[in-house]
Amino acid sequence: MIGDNLNELAAFMVVAKEQNFTRAAKRLGVSQSALSQSVRGLEAQLGIRLLNRTTRRVVPTEAGERLIHSVGPRIEEIQQQLMVLSELRDKPAGTIRLTATEYAAESILWPAVEQLVTEYPDIKVEIITDYGLVDIVKDRFDAGVRPGETIAKDMIAVRVGPPMRMIVAGSPSYFAKYPLPSTPQQLTEHRCINLRLSGHGGIYAWEFEKEGRELSVRVDGQLIFNTGSMILKAAIAGKGLAYLPEGQLAPYIASGQLLPVLTEWCEPLSGYHLYYPSHRQPTPAFALLVDALRYSNRKKELTSL
Repeated sequence: MIGDNLNELAAFMVVAKEQNFTRAAKRLGVSQSALSQSVRGLEAQLGIRLLNRTTRRVVPTEAGERLIHSVGPRIEEIQQQLMVLSELRDKPAGTIRLTATEYAAESILWPAVEQLVTEYPDIKVEIITDYGLVDIVKDRFDAGVRPGETIAKDMIAVRVGPPMRMIVAGSPSYFAKYPLPSTPQQLTEHRCINLRLSGHGGIYAWEFEKEGRELSVRVDGQLIFNTGSMILKAAIAGKGLAYLPEGQLAPYIASGQLLPVLTEWCEPLSGYHLYYPSHRQPTPAFALLVDALRYSNRKKELTSL
């Protein structure tokens, strides 16, 4: 009975988070009818309704909210400890959930993950790309990858990439119509391609620094995307200026498809870091990923010498 209750509680937590039985069933790998029956069984045992159901979504009742806040953290802790115990065997196993920006996922995470899943077939990795500052504890991620300057102080941070910088670039066809900017303030006179941060819906401000002087410029233009790859495509097509990691722009600058500007205002940042909660016990699978990322970082630094 206890085991059934734990499974039903875990199922309820996923439904409450997704606010949708279809999405929750897909995430859990079960049928929607089986998941609905499991939640109804829990409600029947407790003698109280936990979810209000509509045609579009489900939301927790007052009792459901109380159960989420009181039992939810304990269920997550039990699941983590069971995962740790299940991995005390010959081959590390388990699922690692990561959040990263698009470029960090491609350039930092993927080389390490590709090697990891090849060597350890029982390890699963889920990578969600997002440019906002994600609450990895609330959203149940094992770790995130962001520039070092943006990481909260209560997190363990491991450097996984070399120093990087954000730069501005546009196509030759664009600069045939518009003059080259000589200061960041002049960007307000240009067509700039903006990035919307999906976490809170805001527009990313372009930040610059030169000789200790810092500037934050709110630019405007016809186009707004939530991925760097679309910004890059639009910039190459001459639709405006892009503000992206130098490594992402480098191949197109080398080929002449893009021209960098204001480089003297683009100071290096500390580079990408892997961050995760200090109170969370890393699983063997996660420890392997951290080691792989550290190795990848050392290799990049050696290559750059």
